[in-house]
Amino acid sequence: MERFRTLAVVTTITTLVLIVWGGIVRATGSGDGCPDWPTCFGRWIPRFEYHTLIEYVHRLLGVAGGILAIGLAALAVGALIRSRRGQEPGIPRAAIGGALSLPFLFGIQGALGGRVVNSALDPLEITFHFAMAMVVLGVLVATTTVAIWPTGRARPRWTSYATLAAVTGAATYALLLIGTYVRAEGAGLAFRDWPLMGGRLVPSFGPTGAVEMFAHRLLALLVTSLAIWAVVRARTMIPRSPVLVRWSTIVAGLFAAQVVVGALNVWTELSTVPRAAHVGLSALIWASTIVLTVVARREPDAIQPVVDVDGAPAEHPAMRDVVQAYVALTKPRIIVLLLITTVPAMVLAAGAIPSLWLVAATLVGGAISAGSANAINMYLDRDIDEVMRRTRGRPLPAHAVAPDDALRFGFVLGASSFVFLAMTVNVLAAVLSLAAIAFYVFVYTMWLKRSTTQNIVIGGAAGAAPALVGWAAVTGTLAMPAWILFAIVFVWTPPHFWALAMRFQGDYAAAGVPMLPVVRGEGETRKQILLYSLALFGTTLVLVPVGPMGPLYTGAAIVLGGIFVYRALALWRTPSPVRSWGLFKYSVLYLGGLFAAVAVDALVRSP
Repeated sequence: MERFRTLAVVTTITTLVLIVWGGIVRATGSGDGCPDWPTCFGRWIPRFEYHTLIEYVHRLLGVAGGILAIGLAALAVGALIRSRRGQEPGIPRAAIGGALSLPFLFGIQGALGGRVVNSALDPLEITFHFAMAMVVLGVLVATTTVAIWPTGRARPRWTSYATLAAVTGAATYALLLIGTYVRAEGAGLAFRDWPLMGGRLVPSFGPTGAVEMFAHRLLALLVTSLAIWAVVRARTMIPRSPVLVRWSTIVAGLFAAQVVVGALNVWTELSTVPRAAHVGLSALIWASTIVLTVVARREPDAIQPVVDVDGAPAEHPAMRDVVQAYVALTKPRIIVLLLITTVPAMVLAAGAIPSLWLVAATLVGGAISAGSANAINMYLDRDIDEVMRRTRGRPLPAHAVAPDDALRFGFVLGASSFVFLAMTVNVLAAVLSLAAIAFYVFVYTMWLKRSTTQNIVIGGAAGAAPALVGWAAVTGTLAMPAWILFAIVFVWTPPHFWALAMRFQGDYAAAGVPMLPVVRGEGETRKQILLYSLALFGTTLVLVPVGPMGPLYTGAAIVLGGIFVYRALALWRTPSPVRSWGLFKYSVLYLGGLFAAVAVDALVRSP
């Protein structure tokens, strides 16, 4: 068994190197370095020329991989013979089957390589060659994974997570084939801008390869979303599987790297290193999705049926109740608070009332985006929400929505908001909105919230993003006044939320969330609220020269900010639940009044 595992790993690594070297062959234009096959210029020993040697090394690696595959198959045959004699084969049957198929697969791959050479690098032949290379690699990785990972069940089965991993793998395979055809057809620069295509999200399909490139980028967005979904699911499954968390994170990380490399391909006009790296990462991504799928079939899967509080299966709710539950997932009150900062930023950027259509599109897209972040947040925090009295009535703790359905809903909203904003507003606004979702979900909810008292300080950046989105919607850029508006909301968030946290301190303690009042006590919290209120007062005045703002905003900032500081000072001196709750309620009115002053001041000063 140990020999089989070792040889399987060596064969897999050799095959990966073979595929990466194939990318180098394409990137350096060495595909016709040997114009005939199986010989090279009619000789078995090639010329010592740059392109010829690169192509010939690729062939030698293919031969080495084939020989290793034959050796692996020989070990599998030995295991079969032992099995028929009634002895323990020592190798899992699934691994035996995979190993026995490898020599034939390598033979087919070699023949396809010959067809590529003899066809003068026909794009379809290249695509078939790469498709078979991925099949060979997939079988090898699956065989190696089965041999290394002992099964956690008597019989591996398809769980919901294994199905998600398999769908991600299948979509990845389709993405790789389309990308290969685009490269082989020479359409890698069908559009010389990224992430746009000819300056548009949905391009004109006139240029050669435009359809294929559009399909490639659209599918890349879908597969990246699936990879992110796999990460979130793995990290929130009960019981949680460390190996699924690790491999799903690897897959998502490789996709992120691939997106960057794909952009570099365009920006560098298909220079050699990014082209070769793109192929290499493709192979690693495909291999990682195979590992994730195989391991998922051997790991336990969470089963979370919708049940009533008493444990009985839930009856099918009325449609009205279902709609209300899904609306509640988006946290409508918080959405309204976020949108309060969007329109004034748009008015300030335009110096007038912007197009009502633009305002409506920005608000709708922003609301969908915020709803996405909130729905995913509820999915991730469902264990906390079930403990806290303030949140027990939310859809997931109340079993009004199944957890997986809530996660799907959040992802659909996020994708819809990006597409809607990109098509009706502009791509910068869409990207900023998507970045806010990612920050709120991954940085705040999944990382900071349960690990540090600074969770709401840093996490406030997500709630401050609508000001940037509003400015970008009007101008297509970001300027200093937009960043000051962002900073105002960013600095406002800690005293606003800590005042709330003081009222529900017991809930956060019971849920194990390290909010400042729980960890540092109420005295330190009141002190920090006062300090942040002073910082907020100063930040709002920075907008006066930068905006520039007139006397109306200046007066509002001084009066409203002065009241905020006075209330914070009173809470610091004379602590009481009434004062902390009063400060929280005032903070909401403060933000609305201040941003209303931004808009009115801009309109009053407009010519």
